[in-house]
Amino acid sequence: MVSLEDESILNDPAGSVPKLPVGWELKKLREVCYKITDGTHQTPKYFDNGVIFLSSKNVTTGKIDWNDVKYIDEKQHIEMHKRVAPQIGDILLAKNGTTGVAAIVDRDEVFDIYVSLAHIRSLGEILPEYMLHFINSPVAKSQFNKRLKGVGVPNLHLQEIREVEITFPKSLAEQKRIVAILDKAFEAIDQARANIERNIENAKELFQSKLNEIFSQKGEGWEEKKLGELGTLTSSKRIFKKEYVTEGIPFYRSKEIKELAHNRDISLELFITEERYDEIKSKFGIPQAGDILLTAVGTIGEMYVVKENEKFYFKDGNIMWLKDFNTLNTYYLKYALTSYVEQLKAMSRGSAYSALTIEKLKEYYVPVPPKEEQVKIVGKLDALMNNINECISMYRSRCNILEELKKSILQKAFRGEL
Repeated sequence: MVSLEDESILNDPAGSVPKLPVGWELKKLREVCYKITDGTHQTPKYFDNGVIFLSSKNVTTGKIDWNDVKYIDEKQHIEMHKRVAPQIGDILLAKNGTTGVAAIVDRDEVFDIYVSLAHIRSLGEILPEYMLHFINSPVAKSQFNKRLKGVGVPNLHLQEIREVEITFPKSLAEQKRIVAILDKAFEAIDQARANIERNIENAKELFQSKLNEIFSQKGEGWEEKKLGELGTLTSSKRIFKKEYVTEGIPFYRSKEIKELAHNRDISLELFITEERYDEIKSKFGIPQAGDILLTAVGTIGEMYVVKENEKFYFKDGNIMWLKDFNTLNTYYLKYALTSYVEQLKAMSRGSAYSALTIEKLKEYYVPVPPKEEQVKIVGKLDALMNNINECISMYRSRCNILEELKKSILQKAFRGEL
């Protein structure tokens, strides 16, 4: 047992745990757990069926995702069973990936786990449900964050997990009471969050409905033309990995285009030299103001309109470059493409579709109204988009408030204030 005078979460402002009430204790996880181990360190060979094999991606906050699992064969399972097999009530904690997120085993299922998961079993002094709430609380998270090791993708090591301190009432009945309060509160919070998420989806669907309405109708003086007839659809010249440098002209991939499309700060990682940029500019051309860059592989349909005096280049293949659309207002074209991409996504749900080709987009027929009508349409859609974005921002703010409420309740729970 740890003395209250020791350096611990009781004296740690980040942990926000004051002096404990009477009948409470503070111990390290290694003192209240049968064992804290992890899964196999060997990369398994997977099969279409067999014994379920879980990794950190299967662990969500509180629950295990049993719907997207992998399988190993019996031979590997027997080898892995030299370890302690997880059982109902045990806790699985993500050591990397979704680091610090824990779930409880809620099925009487035969399965094995990867090294990315820590396997925690209470000795009985602490209820598994109480321990799960603690591990997913800000009190535990602050301790986990201090103990992360490694460069690039930090990990939680077993020896560090074992040293995490947990506060708890010695009475199991009191633990059960706290768990019941937390479960009831979180059920209400989760329902409120689900309602908010539904409202966000409804707002997005409203905009998409208006978009579809506009681009499915034909007004006076409208024409329909293939995109390939209206401008140039192309990509960049290939830049090889050996040409990357640590500073110079920014080099964008799909990640950066997505960040720019949503007005986020971009996390620049790759550059090319000024000399290489000037060579490309003189021989092949570079993106100009009003050109559109569209992600075409993986995450499809993120669009960025190039601004004045921007100096950058971008990755070939993954990003499509639309330029020289002189008869189309740039933002009208962007909205027309948004309508088309959303239709493609709707048609491809549940399929292996993951790429949009230049050839396919060239054949897409886009309605072309007179230029002044294009400007009016852009104005209407911009106004609707701004209103919807304000609503979504308000909804997300409410989600943040709910998340803070959840954290506050957890803080109080492990101070003994519930």
